[in-house]
Amino acid sequence: MKRLLTLVISLFALNSLAQKKVSATDVSKYIGDSVTVCDKVYGGRFLQRTSITLLSVGKEFPYHLLTIVIKGGDRDKFKYKPEDALLKKSVCVTGKLSEYGGKPQIIVTDPSQIKIQ
Repeated sequence: MKRLLTLVISLFALNSLAQKKVSATDVSKYIGDSVTVCDKVYGGRFLQRTSITLLSVGKEFPYHLLTIVIKGGDRDKFKYKPEDALLKKSVCVTGKLSEYGGKPQIIVTDPSQIKIQ
């Protein structure tokens, strides 16, 4: 009985850690949560001065629904230029949703957070 109880508690704990899969149109409702969002990358820019890569997801900039942010040191982990390789591709990105300038964003620190569909 004790093992069964431990198993049930463990399953609930794992379920609570699982990523929520949310629509790009609904991301603003999940700020602060860890989620997976799947949609098309409509645009991308590498800002050389700050070494930041910005990918517009869901619609063209400035009407995009989500920004994928890759900072300089983390960009070095990619074997490709994300702003070129992911352009017009459907991707799923996993990470914690935050907000910058009134727009939802996910800061990606590892290439494994982005899966091409």
